[in-house]
Amino acid sequence: MSYDVEQFRLSFPALADGTCFFDAPGGTQTPRNVAQALADTMTSGISNRDCATASGRRAEETVLQARAAIGDLLNVEPGGVVFGRSMTALTYEFSRTLAAGWGPGDEIVLTRLDHDSNVRPWMQAAQRAGAAVRLADFDPATGELAPEAVTDLITERTRLVALTAASNLIGTRPDLPSIARRTHQVGALLFVDGVHYTAHAPVDVAELGADVYVCSPYKFLGPHCGVLAADPAFLESLHPDKLLPSSDAVPERFELGTLPYELLAGTTAAVDTLASLGQGPTRRAALLAAMAAVQEHEDRLRERLEKGLLELGATIFSRAAHRTPTLLARFPGISDQQVHSSLAAAGINAPAGNFYAIECSRHLGLGEGGAVRLGLAPYSNDEDIDRLLAKLAVLVRAD
Repeated sequence: MSYDVEQFRLSFPALADGTCFFDAPGGTQTPRNVAQALADTMTSGISNRDCATASGRRAEETVLQARAAIGDLLNVEPGGVVFGRSMTALTYEFSRTLAAGWGPGDEIVLTRLDHDSNVRPWMQAAQRAGAAVRLADFDPATGELAPEAVTDLITERTRLVALTAASNLIGTRPDLPSIARRTHQVGALLFVDGVHYTAHAPVDVAELGADVYVCSPYKFLGPHCGVLAADPAFLESLHPDKLLPSSDAVPERFELGTLPYELLAGTTAAVDTLASLGQGPTRRAALLAAMAAVQEHEDRLRERLEKGLLELGATIFSRAAHRTPTLLARFPGISDQQVHSSLAAAGINAPAGNFYAIECSRHLGLGEGGAVRLGLAPYSNDEDIDRLLAKLAVLVRAD
């Protein structure tokens, strides 16, 4: 199918002032209909969920629609979709619940490729439980995380493997199914951070092999909240700390306090916006077609951008075979912060840092400072690439 990026860009009020947004890995811009869904929910009659009042029924329907939308996006059961304040908050809560069953002699496997939200919560939970932590390294020269770098650390004592589906810093996409097979052979769980991945590729949680999958709608055109998805039967086996009068039903037992109905309405609208970019007899089918088209569009732009950066003498810190359209770069003779500030002055958003992937930044030899991150989104276009490369060429020549 053809992908009309110029038509799609008309949906984003933030693009009207001419800013080039290369900061999508930190959060995408918001389409008009997503913002409208939030506003409509907040200005309509809304109450706590019940079946007796129109406002209560509206709240209930908003929640069910959001679970169904995420179910279609990730190909999971809506009854296993948990909403929370953020992916980080959900991971902390889930790590505490799982670690309640760990003890000395148990092990968990983490990686240096991950965002710290899929590292520190597990390290801290393991430390409290007396479990051991094994940390897998990726190849800093290529950005690749070989499956055996993880699977060689898995033993009969492994209880959990936590791994990103795509690095938010350098874009690397590990071979999750291979790692999942070994994880499940020893009866361990695979917890997958899909925050960066979900924005750039069709997702099927079962095909990836994830037992638990987390993501953030604000990375794929939606509002700021977090999502955790798992088999409802698995969630039934877990008993998190909760308030006594709160529901013990799944998935509600994992959701602390009243849900933000407006954010859930915005999440549904974001999924529907993505689905509108594709075609199919169902929303799931339309999403698969849409995300395949988005991936093709973004990969083409990434190849253009990467070629241009290399011609300018930039160092790119991952050349992994499978990547998202996210490049971490450093330019000769120019500090990362100078590049960031100079681009910002020209209306080009391209921040510098480690973006909470602190273990990844250290392993790349960048310390905690990271480098300049250039990320693409479904609304990125060739003009954005042209403007960025032209401004970078001026900076490099000036140096």
